[in-house]
Amino acid sequence: MNRFIIIFLIPLFLFSCNQDNIDSLKTNFTKQEKEILKQAKEIIKSSYYGTLITLDKKGQPKARVMEPFAPDNKFIVWMATNPKSRKVNQLKKNSKATMHYFDKTQMGYVSLMGNAYIVNDDKTKKEKWKNGWEKFYPNKTDGFMLIKFVPNTLELINISKGFTGDSVTWKPHQVILRK
Repeated sequence: MNRFIIIFLIPLFLFSCNQDNIDSLKTNFTKQEKEILKQAKEIIKSSYYGTLITLDKKGQPKARVMEPFAPDNKFIVWMATNPKSRKVNQLKKNSKATMHYFDKTQMGYVSLMGNAYIVNDDKTKKEKWKNGWEKFYPNKTDGFMLIKFVPNTLELINISKGFTGDSVTWKPHQVILRK
């Protein structure tokens, strides 16, 4: 019996430790990185919609337009989805994902690369519920799930603010958010 408990609890413990680490945001950003993060939040806010990109079982990227929440102070992005959507199964098999936002007026974009996790607990779903979602999710308990997107890297181009990236390679400005 003790062996069973240990075998069961060790993965649970490791998973909970991992969940704490994924939320940790780097704290020692340079002045330029802080400005890039500020510009990124402006582009994300003005974009309203974002594109979530996941990988299917063959490794093919699949993109869909989402209505995500604005990133929180740790740059975590939340969004809702239908539990039967393809992206739910794709994320359960491979959590690697990208969120992409484009703002035509600033000629800028933000790409967030990281991992997305399915969240289906009632407390969090109740906290994140948006008025208007009942049109898409008439069943507030079983009819929707949340996606918690935790970016590790942020890339930005914002031509209107002088963030044009590398002039030769076109590599965007990049900030490592988490290790």
